[in-house]
Amino acid sequence: MKFSNSVSSSRRKSRKAHFGSDSGARRKLMSANLSKELQARHGGVRSMPIRKDDEVIITRGMYKTREGKVTAVYRKKFVVHIERIHREKANGATVPVGIPASSLCITKLKMDKDRKNLLDRKAKGRAGKTKSDIEEVTMSNVD
Repeated sequence: MKFSNSVSSSRRKSRKAHFGSDSGARRKLMSANLSKELQARHGGVRSMPIRKDDEVIITRGMYKTREGKVTAVYRKKFVVHIERIHREKANGATVPVGIPASSLCITKLKMDKDRKNLLDRKAKGRAGKTKSDIEEVTMSNVD
């Protein structure tokens, strides 16, 4: 169902926008959910763009429930490398396994000035909104 006339629902255009996106757009695309404790602490903010030195837990896939610190955010491949998550190649070399950001949950944020501002801004936008308010707005858009 299409909600906005200014955004195309074409699969071809969506894929072109996704895979041809620049680094700044990929940063936003590579967001991960915050843990329940972090959500409570930061005023209901649900997700943040992932960055190096965040601590995460893997929620999906072969490495589910493994925890570690982010060692690299590989925006070109849309994956995140996490310490102690490696595999061995046929020649014996170990390589980091790329985990999609959507399969992660952030348990500890590496905080700096810009990130603090982003959290405050997101929390301010969510302040005063309840679930019923959000449902009313979404239902009013449906025709």
